Amino acid sequence: MKYLLLLHAPDGPVTDTSSPAYAEAVAAYGKANAAMAAAGVLLDCAPLRPPASSTTVRVRDGRTIVTDGPAAEIKEQVGGYTLLECDDLDEALRWAATIPAAATGWVEVRPVMPVSPAS
Repeated sequence: MKYLLLLHAPDGPVTDTSSPAYAEAVAAYGKANAAMAAAGVLLDCAPLRPPASSTTVRVRDGRTIVTDGPAAEIKEQVGGYTLLECDDLDEALRWAATIPAAATGWVEVRPVMPVSPAS
C-alpha cells in the first residue's frame, strides 16, 4: 500500500542555505531518507518551494481561473512530501515518526487510493 506523508512545519522550512540550521535539517532529513531507502519503502520525497511560489488553478463554469499563490491563506502549509510503499498503516506511521518534521511540526499520513490508469 502506498502512503503519502505530508510534512508540515509551523514556521515553514529553513530557507537560508548558508545557515547552520539548514545544514542540520538537510543532514537530519538525509539520515531519515537513507534509512527508508535502505528498508525499500521510499518511493519519492522532496521539499516544496514556499507557498508564495505556488499557482492555483480553478475551473468555474467552463472557465479556467489561474491565480498566484496558495489555494488557502493559512499559516501552516505543506513543506514537503514523502511517498512510501508499506505493508500497512502501522509501518507507515513508524516511518513517519523518523522524519524530522514530526519533531518540530507534524507529518500527516494518508493512504493513496489505488486507481486503474485510464484506458
